[in-house]
Amino acid sequence: MAVSDLTIGFDADDTLWHNEVIFEQTHERYRALLSRYHDAATVDRTLFATEMRNLERYGYGIKGFTLSAIETAIELTGGQISAGEIHQLIELGQDMLAHPVDLLDGVLETLVELAPRYRLVLITKGDLRDQERKLTKSGLASHFQHIEIVSEKNAEAYSRLFARNGIKPERFLMVGNSLKSDIVPVLQLGGAGAHIPYHITWAAERVEAPPDQPGRLFRLAHVRELPVAVESWAGGMGARI
Repeated sequence: MAVSDLTIGFDADDTLWHNEVIFEQTHERYRALLSRYHDAATVDRTLFATEMRNLERYGYGIKGFTLSAIETAIELTGGQISAGEIHQLIELGQDMLAHPVDLLDGVLETLVELAPRYRLVLITKGDLRDQERKLTKSGLASHFQHIEIVSEKNAEAYSRLFARNGIKPERFLMVGNSLKSDIVPVLQLGGAGAHIPYHITWAAERVEAPPDQPGRLFRLAHVRELPVAVESWAGGMGARI
């Protein structure tokens, strides 16, 4: 049981396990499938525009991506894409859903080190069933006292989460790879953030980096650096640990 009243939130995709690299591999296969119709840049640009247009309908995740990929293929081929090719697109999505969950190096050891001293919560967005699947396969669920799967991660969503769980924003630190979803909203609410970039960032998650905020914003190169950053943050908060 945690002996500190501080809460540490963790993002899941590309913070605990690899995710965006799976999408990138699928993009390569998708470009190849449509290469006889359009160049790669046109395919990428049109697919991204379709995904952004459909976010309100489908939300984040593989299922929404697959539907957008099919819609884009029909658009880019002028309706000439065959049923067989559409079946290949469906298989791309199914392959992504069946992909193994590969933890990032150092994640398990870091959670094991932090869990006895702090309240750890998992906060991820995306398709409910797929996120539950990945969490189960990851074997990490037991390290978290609470798990939230939300449709969006913005200041409003974090405020609701804090209220439901009795979390004081000023005693909360969010760990994640996305400045847009994991760091900026929490800083806006008075919390702290530890940004650990992944080597690939989806275009929809790119925002301008916030200014330095000593004691509240930690820029890390690897999750193994997190315990030291947390200790620094906790010390500055006068945490009861």
